[in-house]
Amino acid sequence: MNRIFPTSVLLLLAPLPWVCAEEPSAGIGVRGPCNVDTFIPGVLLYTNRPYVVAECPDSVKGKRFLRSSIDFVDFECVRPGSITVLTPDPVHPVAKTCSRYKELEAAGFKRSDHSTVFQLFGEQPFDKVRTYQKKLNKGERFRLKKWAIVIGFSKAELILPERKPWANNHGELLYNGIRLPKDWPPNDIVPYDTNPMPVPYLDHRPDIVPIDVGRQLFVDDFLIEKTDMRRSYYLAEKYEGNPILKPETALEINRPRNSIACPKDGGVWWDPAKKVFKMWYEAGWIHTICYATSTDGLRWERPALDIEPGTNRVLPKQYHCDSWNIVPDYDTNNPEQKYKIFVMPGGTGPAMAMVSADGLHWSNPIATGITGDRSSMFYNPFRKKWIYSLRDNWRQRSRRYWEHSDFLAGAKWEVGQPVIWCAADNQDPPDSKIGQPAQLYNLDAVAYESIMLGIFEIHLGPPNSTCSKQGLPKITELNLAYSRDGFHWYRPDRRPFIRAERRDVWDRGYIQPVGGICTIHGDKLWFYYTGFQGNVDRKSQSFLSDGMYDHGSTGVAFMRRDGFVSMDAKEQPCELLTRPVQFNGTCLFVNADVADGELRAELVDKSGHPISPFTLENCKPVRVDSTIQQITWRGDRDLSSVKNRPVRIRFRMTNGSLYAFWVSHDTSGRSDGYIAAGGPGYSGPIDTVGKRALETD
Repeated sequence: MNRIFPTSVLLLLAPLPWVCAEEPSAGIGVRGPCNVDTFIPGVLLYTNRPYVVAECPDSVKGKRFLRSSIDFVDFECVRPGSITVLTPDPVHPVAKTCSRYKELEAAGFKRSDHSTVFQLFGEQPFDKVRTYQKKLNKGERFRLKKWAIVIGFSKAELILPERKPWANNHGELLYNGIRLPKDWPPNDIVPYDTNPMPVPYLDHRPDIVPIDVGRQLFVDDFLIEKTDMRRSYYLAEKYEGNPILKPETALEINRPRNSIACPKDGGVWWDPAKKVFKMWYEAGWIHTICYATSTDGLRWERPALDIEPGTNRVLPKQYHCDSWNIVPDYDTNNPEQKYKIFVMPGGTGPAMAMVSADGLHWSNPIATGITGDRSSMFYNPFRKKWIYSLRDNWRQRSRRYWEHSDFLAGAKWEVGQPVIWCAADNQDPPDSKIGQPAQLYNLDAVAYESIMLGIFEIHLGPPNSTCSKQGLPKITELNLAYSRDGFHWYRPDRRPFIRAERRDVWDRGYIQPVGGICTIHGDKLWFYYTGFQGNVDRKSQSFLSDGMYDHGSTGVAFMRRDGFVSMDAKEQPCELLTRPVQFNGTCLFVNADVADGELRAELVDKSGHPISPFTLENCKPVRVDSTIQQITWRGDRDLSSVKNRPVRIRFRMTNGSLYAFWVSHDTSGRSDGYIAAGGPGYSGPIDTVGKRALETD
């Protein structure tokens, strides 16, 4: 048969002759790319693996089955009846890690043919399966991860996620005027759709955009009514003195296993009370977590701590780490929970959630829900939610999303609760030499000014088996992404923001982000990152001593403050008109480079008429290169007369670049936006000081 589900119609299958009248087979609806075929020896089992049926007991032989991804199958009952599911026999330890038997038994499936365990494919003992059956009721839904075979249904139909128009949203109102759907987070991502993620708030922009929170960036068209300026995107510039931290201590060198000294998310954060940068980093590959401090962000000291006297270890010896994040909690009222840490020991299973008063001594861990390696977490202060970015395999390496207002309570998700979220798409170019499709290795984020700034770690290959034989790191690189609702990501530039060098240097490959994403040093943003050199002399060893994961270090890259995107004008004057905005501030500021040109601004009403005295003719021209420059009008009138009143702002520029604008409460230029991991001169997670931070740096 081998009927392929189309994406635009439903496929109905006639009842099969083997179905007995007193126990009809269920009709199912399926989400995801699937084929329907007959279960017989030699037939292909999965859409993304070459495995074929080896053995076929009479109890399932000749029945129709769902050929889906080995990584997931998502189905629900649309007509009551019985259904059969095959999943690995958990007697073998390897099979236990990918068997769905616990989920099936918890959902009421009963094991059938108790004496029969058969070889589904291959020859390995961990590829043997058990058979489970259940009579389903209409509406029952199952989201089974790696791996399960659904068999014995009478009808199958493709179910496309329902996307409700955002114009009708009745949920949470965000700081920027975006109204979320009532059901949040959305569960409408189509896992097999390789087009870029929809960003619905760009198609349904609010009528008026409040701009009281943060600098307003031109990363998308959310704020732009019309313009003839050109948009430019920028990449980070690596520090010539890299790496700024490399393996040196016994914990970091970690022989006979692999040596690394890099956060591998971890975290780099500015401590405004102690006026130092704090770094939590991984010492030794999947070994332990250590702590370092710096006054300038480049030279790091390893203080002797009491967790293991004479070392800077902060993770107790009984725990190990594979992927992890540390985030300071500025919103908590509990001093014992000032720092949060999420630690995934490795593989698939529960992670650990812990809290701390000082970031050094941690509470006993709480086991999280089941997840995969390279999972991480971050905080969205706009909505006061802890976000768990969970590794999954619904489109090779990909992510699921889980949020909660309480970090520890939120760690207790159940299987199937985290929703499908993000993956690489058809706009992520493969490496020209490796030639494999891109995958999403990790997604981390931080609040920066008025947006969530995301880092997509894009995996380009080669496969781990190839890297292991070569002793070289896999190629992952970092791309930027932007979100105004914390879930949907806009990714206009697919060039690597921080690239893998692909040559025998410290950051040859396996480039990874650092928790906190970036710090602020005066006019610059600093992006810390991880790189691996590998070790060609350590090939095909165990996972913990394999050369592909050897010689990991930490570096930093720089860019202009707000310098992700600029709106540009050349010799001829160009204009940019914003959509209606509303504010409580009194002073208009810009981040602009017009040292060889000129920038003016005016305010216009809803009819497009200039509002006196805030006209272009009355505006004092700006002719500087500054990341924080006030725009004024003759007579030195502030914006008090138009506070809380919808207006548009028209910028006219010649020979220059405009990076951001904002309306400050006073002449300090404070933005009252979030400042990522902070930096010298700032007293907390929000910019309340403006120009004074430049003087401190």
